[in-house]
Amino acid sequence: MAAIPRGATVAVTGSAGFIGSWVVRVLLDKGYRVRACVRNADDDERCGFLKALGAYRSGRLTLHSANLDDEGCFDDIFKGCHGVAHVSHVSNYNDQDYVKRVCDHMINSVNNSGTVSRVVVTSSIAAVISEVDIQELKRRPTLYEDRYPDEQNPKRDVTHGQGYSMGKVLAQRAFSDAAEESGDWDAITVCPADNVGPIQSAHQKNMGPWQHNIEMMLLGEYFQNGAYRPWMTVDVRDDAACHVGLLESVLVKNGERYIAWSTDTPKVEEICAGIDRLLPELGHATPEVTDQFPDRVKAREQELRSIWASCDLRNDRIKAVTGVEFRPFDESLRDCVESLLAVANVQPVLKEGFSLRG
Repeated sequence: MAAIPRGATVAVTGSAGFIGSWVVRVLLDKGYRVRACVRNADDDERCGFLKALGAYRSGRLTLHSANLDDEGCFDDIFKGCHGVAHVSHVSNYNDQDYVKRVCDHMINSVNNSGTVSRVVVTSSIAAVISEVDIQELKRRPTLYEDRYPDEQNPKRDVTHGQGYSMGKVLAQRAFSDAAEESGDWDAITVCPADNVGPIQSAHQKNMGPWQHNIEMMLLGEYFQNGAYRPWMTVDVRDDAACHVGLLESVLVKNGERYIAWSTDTPKVEEICAGIDRLLPELGHATPEVTDQFPDRVKAREQELRSIWASCDLRNDRIKAVTGVEFRPFDESLRDCVESLLAVANVQPVLKEGFSLRG
């Protein structure tokens, strides 16, 4: 199918969220018309920042209430759109039948639109790297688009924490299979890494783990994450650019997926210390990282760190089809911190003799 034309109308689900709001901004900056889908367009605590944009005042940006759980809620919104960026999350990834139902009714809205030619589906690196048996990463350490978790492992189920990864793989296949059957549109999947960068609204500090983790660092408390997994980062602005680039690209085909990450892999303790390194004027009192893991996991710390360190992260494909150049993590961390201070009014723990301005 064709890439969306310049200046086209694009619907973005999850527009009040961290990633979705940046997809909206990038689309507007590039001249598109945007239909921002949110749970409740009258909720100014979550949507006020969108209504403050000039494009909302002019009418180029419109807001639409749509609850993912409601069948048919996108029927009218998608009509007249050339593209859809499906960024929002379902409410329960442990119910795979529910995930499929949501995909199916969204697909029906795309089919009934008569105009949509491309859907970009937001997945996750969990659909690439999430393993019940971490030793699988030693057997297949190159992390790129053709890699899937070991789906033959009998423990790959929701009771072993795999619901999120399974749901993301399910959604990718549901959309690409439906697009192939239709022949009128295509579905491209983007698998974002750990999104870091500036929030646009105060509520977003709690709408994603990574900016919330940085908030916790600022507040003086933090812990190891993911059984010693390093952060695998992407700047949220670059992630948004990847979404838009995939809507525009003439080099992609239905069913393909692309990983959006910078390939930076900072460790938690480096990130904690990095706030003071990047912003010495702030005077952040760097907290000690608390290791909350049980003893059986602590005993494997060096092994787990070694396994993750041996992984080869690749982003060749998405750079080739979108031209996106990824920011260094330091820039993402600095801008995230400053937005938490300015937008969300986070009050950090500071060294003696330092204070916030304003």
